[in-house]
Amino acid sequence: MNITITGRKCTPRDSFKERAEEKLLKVEKFFGPNATAKVTASVEKNSKSCEITLIKNSMIFRAKERSDDLEDALDKCVDSLIRQIRKNKTRLSKRLRDVSFDEVFIEENAEEEETDFELVRSKKVVLKPEMPDEAILQMNMLGHQFYMFKNAETDTVCVVYKRADGGYGLIEPTDE
Repeated sequence: MNITITGRKCTPRDSFKERAEEKLLKVEKFFGPNATAKVTASVEKNSKSCEITLIKNSMIFRAKERSDDLEDALDKCVDSLIRQIRKNKTRLSKRLRDVSFDEVFIEENAEEEETDFELVRSKKVVLKPEMPDEAILQMNMLGHQFYMFKNAETDTVCVVYKRADGGYGLIEPTDE
């Protein structure tokens, strides 16, 4: 597994880097050696956080956890990633054929596997051209966490959303 470890507002110690590589070996058995992992350690005012992003065959898994200790945040991140993988075991085994998921899960006590997604509501919307700041205003007036709109500048379908840190995000399509 190709592992990249970076720090934001800090420089991760060698002991943290070694621990991250050791912990990611647990996840490597699901994806094989061709996966890419990006570990970002950051220090904020009252806490430390760790974010891990795993990429394999255009599939992306991400976990971010906070704690008083960077190593604890790392442990929580890895556990969160393993839960995500177990929950979606069936779908993943179809997409990642180069790794035998059944062999990996025989040795572990897997949590309850989710076999189907339950779609409880379907909604159709009329997309009118708006600027991103207008879309954020509309989202806030509706009390939603996200809002889909047609960007008046680019003429593409975009999504604005509320971030956990209190800010807003914009998702735009790309051809890459």
